[in-house]
Amino acid sequence: MAPKIHTFEEVASHNKKDDCWLIISGKVYDVTPFLEEHPGGDEVLLTSTEKDATNDFEDVGHSDDAKVTMQKFYIGEIDESTLPSKQKYTPPSATSTATANQDSGSSSKILLFVLPLLILGLAFVLRLYSKKE
Repeated sequence: MAPKIHTFEEVASHNKKDDCWLIISGKVYDVTPFLEEHPGGDEVLLTSTEKDATNDFEDVGHSDDAKVTMQKFYIGEIDESTLPSKQKYTPPSATSTATANQDSGSSSKILLFVLPLLILGLAFVLRLYSKKE
């Protein structure tokens, strides 16, 4: 018998303590009966709902026994075309970074010139003031 295919929206709607489904490696698991038994607590599983929990699952480094236990809760496959697209990090362009550096660079150059003059002026005024008294 072919596995049941679930949409992401369908799986994401099962995100409560009394109805919890997870997507791990393209497979859908109804882990509701396992919430109380999970060694990490039910919150760990509940925070992995409404997304592909594959990375969360693999980052923990589950034992082979845990992977065997998972099979009891298997209820079908995810329709990959319904998964939300992953946002990729795009670093700022070199030109915008260079412009930002130039702007902060020119203000720091002015500060490097003006600050010593202010300190020198303050020292001169204090010296002049202390000689008069």
